[in-house]
Amino acid sequence: MEIIIGLLIIAVGAFCQSSSYVPINKIKGWSWESYWLVQGVFAWLIFPLLGALLAIPEGHSLAELFTSENGFNISMTILFGVLWGIGGLTFGLSMRYLGVALGQSISLGTCAAGGTLLGPVLLNAFFPEMGALSSLTFAVISGVVVTLLGIAIIGVAGMMKAKSMGDGSQSAVKEFNFPKGLAIALLAGVMSGCFNVGLEFGKDINFGELTDPMYKTLPATLLVTFGGFLTNAVYCLYQNATNRTFGDYKQGNLWLNNALFCALAGALWYSQFFGLSLGKGFLTESPTLMTLSFCVLMALNVTFANIWGIILKEWKGCSKRTIAVLVLGLCILVLSSFLPELLK
Repeated sequence: MEIIIGLLIIAVGAFCQSSSYVPINKIKGWSWESYWLVQGVFAWLIFPLLGALLAIPEGHSLAELFTSENGFNISMTILFGVLWGIGGLTFGLSMRYLGVALGQSISLGTCAAGGTLLGPVLLNAFFPEMGALSSLTFAVISGVVVTLLGIAIIGVAGMMKAKSMGDGSQSAVKEFNFPKGLAIALLAGVMSGCFNVGLEFGKDINFGELTDPMYKTLPATLLVTFGGFLTNAVYCLYQNATNRTFGDYKQGNLWLNNALFCALAGALWYSQFFGLSLGKGFLTESPTLMTLSFCVLMALNVTFANIWGIILKEWKGCSKRTIAVLVLGLCILVLSSFLPELLK
């Protein structure tokens, strides 16, 4: 029963994440770089900080965790957060050329596979005594392989969509470009997988038994998102300077509306990793699902992203055959998350 509760919590977080781009459509008068930076303050700094505070037992402080004793792990966690931030930037471009449904499907699918494998592999390279590679069991690797199969099938659906557009069909994605979008989405997925690598390096940055198991990864989540914020802040401020859009921040009449929707988008986005931490607290009896929890989250993100894609009519005009291939790929992605538990 606890495993089911854990998976349901992760599913709720995935749904929130897939909905996080909806409030952005309500932002008025700001350039992309301006609202992206402001929502990032909420998504990658404020809400992660509030979440991390939940992991601090009474009588202790967050500062006690950020000491020289944890220096290496903290540095590596932030570093992979910076790399994840690059994935986040290219992630937005993938949706520009592929749409919400296909862009998120390929990016998050690749992220699920890469994040699951890279974490234990790199952790083993630095700390071989931990035996991190032992978590990559046959069941886990089978889940990753099936995930990649799901990505390939979704890619076929994308090529079928591109072909139909070439025949004159209309699409809700104005700049649809499958080859360019696919390359960017794969890059975004690999770099985004660094988030889970960062969590692996920072998983022991907590107060051990004094910290509730549901909150143990939240301090590491804060460090990863902080690294990602640095990457995005540098890029956004550079774009502000290049496009001369610093004036956006001076439009006082827009701040209430825009800050509200940026905060809502940030809260929805952060919900996925808050839900991941809470959900893992119920999965402790299943080491396989603990290892694959990040993969489960990404697969569910893909599923809900395509629900939004259907709502936004991004697949309108495609043949029933194309839709059938898409649905098959999604079903395989979802199956990949639960298959290892059945194989163990």
